Amino acid sequence: MLTLTIPRVALRSATAPRQFAAAAAAASAVRFASTKTLTEAVSETVPAKREQLAKLKAEHSEAKLGDSTVGHLLGGMRGLKCMLWEGSVLDAESGITFHGKSIPQCQKELPSAKDIGRPGKEMLPESMLWLLLTGKVPTVEEAKGLSQDLVSRAKLPNYIEKLIDTFPKSLHPMTQFSTAVAALNHDSKFAAAYNAGVKKTEFWQPTLEDSLDLIARLPAVAARIYYNVFGKGDGKQNVDPSMDLAENFTHMLGYGDKEGLVDYMRLYISVHGDHEGGNVSAHTAHLVGSALSDPYLAYSAALNGLAGPLHGLANQEVLNWILELEKEVGSDPSDQQIIDSLWSTLKSGRVVPGYGHAVLRQPDPRFTALSGYCDTRPELQKSPTVKLVQRLSHLAPPVLTEHGKTKNPFPNVDAGSGAPLYTYGLDEFKFYTVLFGVSRAFGALPQLVYDRMLGLPIERPKSLSMDALEALLKK
Repeated sequence: MLTLTIPRVALRSATAPRQFAAAAAAASAVRFASTKTLTEAVSETVPAKREQLAKLKAEHSEAKLGDSTVGHLLGGMRGLKCMLWEGSVLDAESGITFHGKSIPQCQKELPSAKDIGRPGKEMLPESMLWLLLTGKVPTVEEAKGLSQDLVSRAKLPNYIEKLIDTFPKSLHPMTQFSTAVAALNHDSKFAAAYNAGVKKTEFWQPTLEDSLDLIARLPAVAARIYYNVFGKGDGKQNVDPSMDLAENFTHMLGYGDKEGLVDYMRLYISVHGDHEGGNVSAHTAHLVGSALSDPYLAYSAALNGLAGPLHGLANQEVLNWILELEKEVGSDPSDQQIIDSLWSTLKSGRVVPGYGHAVLRQPDPRFTALSGYCDTRPELQKSPTVKLVQRLSHLAPPVLTEHGKTKNPFPNVDAGSGAPLYTYGLDEFKFYTVLFGVSRAFGALPQLVYDRMLGLPIERPKSLSMDALEALLKK
């Protein structure tokens, strides 16, 4: 039998390059004079990043980062240094930093809603996206240009609207979300480019285009699911070109008249976006993406991980517990009442949800930022639920320390993220993980761009059975 093999490069066509050119032209159409587009800014980082990687490989490939133990193998690889992640680093004591910048620094330095002429004071998710992709703080004009670029990409294809409309209302919103995201790969620029034979060194370009398209469309996907399941919003997902992403999203959900929620959504998306690469959703996006699956398929898989009770469902479980505690102690309890209830929870064998963290040993800076936002809004300061969350953040750590069974007695982000949403009327707990899913794309997808930029290989760790492990230990 004669087998004819045609090299993939021979199948190269002009289709994919034309798509990139069209995308670049569309981005340029919304740019300001004397500013660069995000694609141009990312392109400028490529040579230095590749040189840095090459130097690390050449000079330090044999250097040890620590020992791999049986505890790592049996304990979910916790703390094992075996993954490259560019956007953020999580330190047990100082918390999360994004290209070296803490959350307070980001709040101070990144362009805000006010900077681009919109109501509100919080940093823009678009500014955070720019930082995560380039390592640099954007100018106001660059942030505004990116915001307008995302608006230009935000319209949902008709087939996605029809798909979401076919889902039964009883289907969990996260199942609908991940399915719709996967279906968007119908229009994947990376998949088209790969099939057309694009050079490996150029993989990052269509990956970036897909990532921006997906980030731009996630709010509309989420809002249509929200409308179909809960009947809120107008079901049209209209995009106002004068608004930023979070403002448009809040309007789509039907809460555009609540300025406090609009600004909270900006902060929420910004601080939930990236939290190092080892968490389930971020790692999943990286793992699936390492097989050169397009960003839609990689992020759909990440959303399925985020939907798990031990990951993205945590904030709604915390809020359920807070509301039960509020019923128990009333709207204006004494400190002792709260402390007694905490001990009652612990002595019953349950945990205090929203406290502790796999890495952190100090209060989660994300909780601090969200709690600080509540201090600036009179309507949130009047909320018994928000006030209880804030009082718990002071009363619970001493109790948990005395209890002695937690390495970190401080609140994590889930301890407080749901209470403002609930106070503003967005009280459908099943939807909270979808909001998290809109946010997490701002961290997971930029890393996918870095993965393709650096030519990282497919992820393939070694596994052992317990018998094989025992045999190895006997040697």
